[in-house]
Amino acid sequence: MNGTIVGEQEKRELAAKRQTAARAAHEIPAMESNRHRFLEAVHCQRVDHPPIWLMRQAGRVLPEYRALKEKHPFLELVQTPELAAEVTLQPIRRFDFDAAIIFSDILVVPEAMGQSYHFCDAGGIKMQFQLRSADDIARLDARDLELKLEYVARAIRLVKPALAGRTALLGFAGSPWTLANFMLEGGSSRHYSLALKLFHENRALFDALCHKLSMAVIHFLRMQIAAGVDAVQIFDSHGGLIPTADFDAVSGRWIKEIITGLGGLAPVIVFSKGCRNWDALANTGARVIGVDHDVRLANVRTRLPATVAIQGNLDPNLLVTGTTSEIAIATRHQLNQMRGRPGYIFNLGHGVPPTARLENISQIIQTIRHPA
Repeated sequence: MNGTIVGEQEKRELAAKRQTAARAAHEIPAMESNRHRFLEAVHCQRVDHPPIWLMRQAGRVLPEYRALKEKHPFLELVQTPELAAEVTLQPIRRFDFDAAIIFSDILVVPEAMGQSYHFCDAGGIKMQFQLRSADDIARLDARDLELKLEYVARAIRLVKPALAGRTALLGFAGSPWTLANFMLEGGSSRHYSLALKLFHENRALFDALCHKLSMAVIHFLRMQIAAGVDAVQIFDSHGGLIPTADFDAVSGRWIKEIITGLGGLAPVIVFSKGCRNWDALANTGARVIGVDHDVRLANVRTRLPATVAIQGNLDPNLLVTGTTSEIAIATRHQLNQMRGRPGYIFNLGHGVPPTARLENISQIIQTIRHPA
């Protein structure tokens, strides 16, 4: 952490906001709640209208987040439970999404294993060091991971009562493949070539790294579930870098290992950006498959079993460039593609852009919940 301590006045303000959210949530019966709608959709049950949440809804697009960010660096927001809880709740207060997602970062897992990271002034991520050898991988240590990441569990335990049964709460982690890319490159990269190179040149070492990461992610997600999340999402953000024929061996098998390791404790959403191997994705055991915006939902619904829910996939760029009228038309188009198919969760095809227009986000919700 960066050393700044949350002031007593700020703690009182955060506690008051949580109490207000909790009181408001108690006014809505659980069976009519956004949470119930979300969980029914996850299990492919029919609902009154699709639930909605947006990737990266908590953070950079919100003025209230930006105000908080002026006082606290990103890693401090992540690692201070009171602040992470506040950031998680901000988009729920403003937009009343059906699900909140705990504010954190996928790289907290490598950090807990001994490979810390920071954000560069010019943008991008820099890992403390780059994995270069079998010895580097062997030194990664997942022991005491739950203790090192207890701040995430504490944030979840702060958020859960504030949602008070009205709103679902999601936890998350990065996939082994995506984490391996950052760890082997030593941070952000234009090409992310080293992980795939390792897979082809030293399969045993690649598998050893991904297995170690899979075990760490299982522990991390189990901790989040025990703390109170309703479902978890695995972000396979670099899935599209893998040739389709290799996807299962490179990433799919490790995601399946994680889902198997969770033992059905909570539903799992898998978002593999750019992946088109629908059979391999369905074979992971995910309850929900997230879809990026470079593919039509109408095509995806024919490729996935009816027992697997689908999440996505409005183009996030429309939130920046579109008018509210265009947003309403695009949202209705998404809904029409999935009409009659139980198990649809509205989301974007990637995260909310920092320059998205707030009125466009509001328009999506209005169009879904109050169709003309």
